[in-house]
Amino acid sequence: KEKPALLTSKCILRTITAFLASNKRNSYNAQMRAKQTNRRRRQRKMDELSGKINPKLLENLRKKTKFTKDEVDALCRIYRKLISNCQYSAKTLATGSSTAAIAKPHATAEGIDRIVFRELLHSTFDIVTEEILMERIFCCWDRAHEGMPLRLEGWLTGLSIFLRGSLAERANFCFRVYDLNSDGFITKDEMFTLLRNCLIKQPQDEDPDEGVKDLVEIVLKKFDLDKDGKVSIEDFMGTLEAEPLLLQAFGQCLPSETATVSFFSTLQI
Repeated sequence: KEKPALLTSKCILRTITAFLASNKRNSYNAQMRAKQTNRRRRQRKMDELSGKINPKLLENLRKKTKFTKDEVDALCRIYRKLISNCQYSAKTLATGSSTAAIAKPHATAEGIDRIVFRELLHSTFDIVTEEILMERIFCCWDRAHEGMPLRLEGWLTGLSIFLRGSLAERANFCFRVYDLNSDGFITKDEMFTLLRNCLIKQPQDEDPDEGVKDLVEIVLKKFDLDKDGKVSIEDFMGTLEAEPLLLQAFGQCLPSETATVSFFSTLQI
């Protein structure tokens, strides 16, 4: 018979060996999963840029938006054209050719950047608004990646609200745009910033901002339902339930019905 101490040592050795083997297998499996995940991500990027749309991805995007399958497919094509045009412009700028000075704004392969996005809002959806609102619309478009270049899914889910969102969805979007510092409220200072250029200032005015301050007080009384001196999302929604025409009271950040109809007519479905 083996001595108890020897048996104990063998038992411990087997336990350690099994533990190390298990850790090695787990580490290998984790590495393989990471490689597969990265491979799938690279494939999705290549598909986005090459024109291939995976049927499963197409169906998933349809479920996440208010677009039909054909509309999703058409919007994916538009996205790819934007990206390919941007890459061409980027190459033109990089070579320093004589046309670089008039080259269109561009985005990287990672998505649509803010410059291209602003041009799209202006030329396609007839949105002519303040610079600060243009920036906020871009930042609020994709909640999951705020302020980052728009990837395919963010582009489509944002468009879904922008073009076909319910009053509540569009109101929530507008509120986030107007909430300039993203603290959950539209303050008097933010109202002043948003409204300061909507009034024509007269040369004889002693205080050019006086009219804007008066306008801010009027708007605040309309929206501030709980009378705490600022507008919360609840105040905003409550006001719009009674008067939905006040949806864009602080500036345009949604397309007109005419621009929306015109856009869908160009999809050629």
